[in-house]
Parts: sequence; C-alpha cells; structure tokens
Amino acid sequence: MLKRFTVKNYKNFKDEISLDFSKIAGYQFNKDCLSMGLIGKMLIYGRNATGKTNFGRALLDIKTLLYGMFRNDENSVLINADSQEDTAKFIYEFQFGSDEVIYTYSRFANTELCDEELYINGEVVFKCDFKNSKFYFQGLSIINAETVNTNRYLNKGEMDNEYVLPFLRWFINNTAFSDNSVLIKLSKYVRKMDLITVSNNNQIHLSMFSYRKFFEDLKNPVYLHNFEDFLNLMGIECKLVLQELPDGQVELYFSQNKLVPFYSTASSGMLALTSLYQKIVSNLSLIYLDDFAAFYHYEMAEKLISFIKNKYPECQFIMTSHNTNLMTNKIMRPDCLFILSSKGTLTALCDATERELREGHNLEKMYISGEFEKYE
Repeated sequence: MLKRFTVKNYKNFKDEISLDFSKIAGYQFNKDCLSMGLIGKMLIYGRNATGKTNFGRALLDIKTLLYGMFRNDENSVLINADSQEDTAKFIYEFQFGSDEVIYTYSRFANTELCDEELYINGEVVFKCDFKNSKFYFQGLSIINAETVNTNRYLNKGEMDNEYVLPFLRWFINNTAFSDNSVLIKLSKYVRKMDLITVSNNNQIHLSMFSYRKFFEDLKNPVYLHNFEDFLNLMGIECKLVLQELPDGQVELYFSQNKLVPFYSTASSGMLALTSLYQKIVSNLSLIYLDDFAAFYHYEMAEKLISFIKNKYPECQFIMTSHNTNLMTNKIMRPDCLFILSSKGTLTALCDATERELREGHNLEKMYISGEFEKYE
C-alpha cells in the first residue's frame, strides 16, 4: 500500500507537499477508515483553485511514468510558474508486508526524466542521473538481480529516441521475478491505481472500452443483480432488466409496468453514480475520487462512503469534496479528514486546531465557524 506521497514544484505546488497515510491518531471509532495500519479512506477539502485535481494528477504520475504513453507535452508535467527550479520532484513510499519501497524521480516540464532512484528497506537498489549520464546499479544484488544486463538498457539502440525510458519500467519488463517479489507487488499496485474525475456534463470519464465492457458484464445475472443492489443501497429503488435488441445489441431498462430505457431516463446524478460504479467495481489498489459528491444528495454521498468502506476495505480511497455535510465523525474521523490550503499545505483536522477533537464534536459546524481557517 502507499504509505506516503510527496511532490514538489508541480503546477501550483511550489513547495514540498506530503500526504502521510501512516499518521494515524488514537481514535477508537470508524476504524474501517484504516487498512493494514494505514489510512485507507480519506476526504480532502479545499476552496476552489487550491489544487485538489492537480494533487490527484501528481499522485497518479507514477502510473503514467511506468505504464502510460510518453509525449513531449508541456501540459503533462507543468513546473510551478514562480519557481527557479527546472524539474518537478515525486517521492513514493510504499509498504508491502515488512518491506518498505521508496521510489523517487524528477521530471522536466516536457515530461522527460531528469533522475530516478529506488530504495528497498533503506538500501539503494539503483540510481540514474540522466542529466549527467551517471548510473549506479550495484544495488541490484539486493533483489537477486545482479545478473541483469544493464548494458542493454544503457545502449542507445535499446532506448526510444523521443524520451528517456525509466529504468524501473525497463527493469520490471525485462527481468524474471518471482510472484512474491516486492517489485512485482509494486508493479501490480501501481497498475491498479486510478484517478476518477467528474466532467462538465456530470459524467465520469469512461473509455468506449469500459462502456462496452460494462454491458458485457451486465449479461452475467450476478453482475446485474449486484449493480441493482448497489442502486437500491444508494436509495434508488429499482428493478433492472437487460434485453437483447434485434440488431444484436443489448439495452438496459428499468422494469416497471413497461420497460423504461435506463440511460435516456436516468437523472444526471444517477448517471454519474452509474459511471462511478463502473470504475470502482474493478479490482483497484488506490482510487483518487475528485469532487466525487458533486451531484449527490449528502445522504447518498454518505451511503456511498459507507459502501466503499464495507465493499473495498483494502483499497485506498482519497476523495475530494466541497460537501461539508460529509465532514462528520459519523462516517469519518479527524485524522482522515484533510484541508488543502491555497498555500499548498495539507493538514488533518486533528492537527488544525488546539482542541482535542473527539467523536462528539460537530466538525462541520467548527469548520463553518472558522475553527480551521488558519489552514485554508
């Protein structure tokens, strides 16, 4: 699981900003917000333009680096406009059982790598300084990979002409590791990280592939029943039917006295909820849900958080919201509620006041009255 994330000089985050999943207070309620000794479910609040979406993009940068497509796109990694530094710095600290993995790298504005380092249990596995063409691979013996032919990687013929290939990406793809290898665990975790945002048309961005796969999954009666149960759990009482059309396509309907087409009659909130379900139903490791409650009544948003906690206890969920009704100890806890300030600081509510916050405190009332204003 992700233990700590730090980014510096990325877009509106000029100074270093960190999210520490291991900083847990001693609260004895809502322990389902925790997972394996780390924060598993959290809510981040922040005024408009504080960088909640940018923080999510920064957090998911590692997935783009290791598994995405590279482009020299100046908007992909944008250096802070007021900074004199020419790179953005990313630090990921993971915990897999008793193993601690730290992966750190810097990227220029055009997304190209400047440097890259990997540590396992405090020992250096490799260091790559692409800017100065200096490389250290002696630590590969730590993971019994000292026989890997690093000259193949360093050979320009093995590298793309348009960008510097991350060594970790090449290393994982060109080395036979056992299934219990810490690097295989890291690889699987990063692959299953995802960023989910709500678009202007109230829909969560989905690829055509995801949309088609959803309908293929609905052909399974168990999957259709689970989706129906999910909507009913969210307070939408309905019965669903999937029917095949004469052209071979399938259509989803509400089953009433007559069949009513689902997608043409569902409300914008229900469509956003459906799109979200299509994404979170996958087996993911970490999900950044940006402004997830924008189109939900606060009671539905509460039910959604409860569903997430019960259904996905081991998946780390980071949710951003402006809905202060969710700032409550009824479903969360002060060490899992954060404020992102316009200055680029991230502070848990339990650290944003001199009071000792307890289960009985009305956190929303305190927030609205300005109790935490210093950290906004």
